[in-house]
Amino acid sequence: MMVKLKVTGMSCNHCVAAVTEALRAVPEVKAVAVDLGEGEATVEGAATAAELIKAIIDEGYGAEEISV
Repeated sequence: MMVKLKVTGMSCNHCVAAVTEALRAVPEVKAVAVDLGEGEATVEGAATAAELIKAIIDEGYGAEEISV
């Protein structure tokens, strides 16, 4: 399953690394790609959008699912 998220509050590569690490820490996540320019994260695996959004919010950023 692939989930695409809009991530707000990222302004630099440190932010990208923080969001990437937070998403990789969620169980069932297989792959993470975070795009600073687009402000998006694409996650592959069995984790739900709600779990992924919570991980990003807990890291201090905003997130919402993008309908594909």
